[in-house]
Amino acid sequence: MHLLSELRYPTRWYSKLIAALLAISFFIVMAAGIIACYVVYNIIVLPGQKSEEINLASFPGQPEAINYEVPGIGPRDGWFFPGLKSAPSILLCPGYRGSREELLPLATALQDHEYNVFLFDFDRHGDGAGYATFGYRELRELRAAVAVVAAREDVDRTRFGLWGTNMGGYTAMAFAESDPRVRAIAVESIYNRPQDMVHLVVSHNGLGSLPLLRHFAEGSFRLINVRDSYTPALATQVSRLGGVAKLFLEAADEPDLMQPTHDLFMQSPQPKEEAVLAHGNYAGMLDEEKRTYENRIVSFFLSNLPPEVRSRP
Repeated sequence: MHLLSELRYPTRWYSKLIAALLAISFFIVMAAGIIACYVVYNIIVLPGQKSEEINLASFPGQPEAINYEVPGIGPRDGWFFPGLKSAPSILLCPGYRGSREELLPLATALQDHEYNVFLFDFDRHGDGAGYATFGYRELRELRAAVAVVAAREDVDRTRFGLWGTNMGGYTAMAFAESDPRVRAIAVESIYNRPQDMVHLVVSHNGLGSLPLLRHFAEGSFRLINVRDSYTPALATQVSRLGGVAKLFLEAADEPDLMQPTHDLFMQSPQPKEEAVLAHGNYAGMLDEEKRTYENRIVSFFLSNLPPEVRSRP
């Protein structure tokens, strides 16, 4: 009691020093917590983005607009590019702050080789703001997208391919680990857990050198997503992908994601391929780089998920 009283009303120099240090520590912790919440808010909230006006009726490939519902989340819409009847479908998963419009050339390249292709956005449509959970909620959105494609009568309902980068890559791989209909998957610059992406984005904002702030940001993110915070890391279930063709792409200009991508490649069962790109981010590539990238992706799917089922000799 005497110690508490002395700290409350310090009279000696050392008790005044202790009280001052406690006050400063409390202020630092509170400030770090407030700043971390603000940082996480800016990381996960996606500004409203008006979708690019595209006349699907006159667009090459005759894509079809499809409306569907994500259980517990709300309505979504996607673009279905028809390929060969009863061919497999490939879903393209946009990356963090990416959009389906950026993937139109890749979708066209795949459709030209008779694949059905589905383009959609993760919680980013119209003028309203959305938010990212780096794979937690996005997994439920991908499930709904696959379900609406699988409900069609003009596709192979038993064979799907997935492509994704960073957040989209994590989501694609998480879905593949839980659904045997996925026969081939190509992912670029992925991570093992959604918290890893939070850490990366915080670091890119110049705050990674502040350990207290980084831990607070990751803790705030887990609190916001408490429902999904115990989701297993990709590496713990990657053994389920035995027999699924996998292409891991590491981008030299995304050094923070090269090692996680390589680690998941090493832990994955066969069949698998690995390639290092000079530049990642398909949307930001120059035309020649885009064509090379598209050829690599198309060749991978043609080799491992052919449009027509090959008959055994």
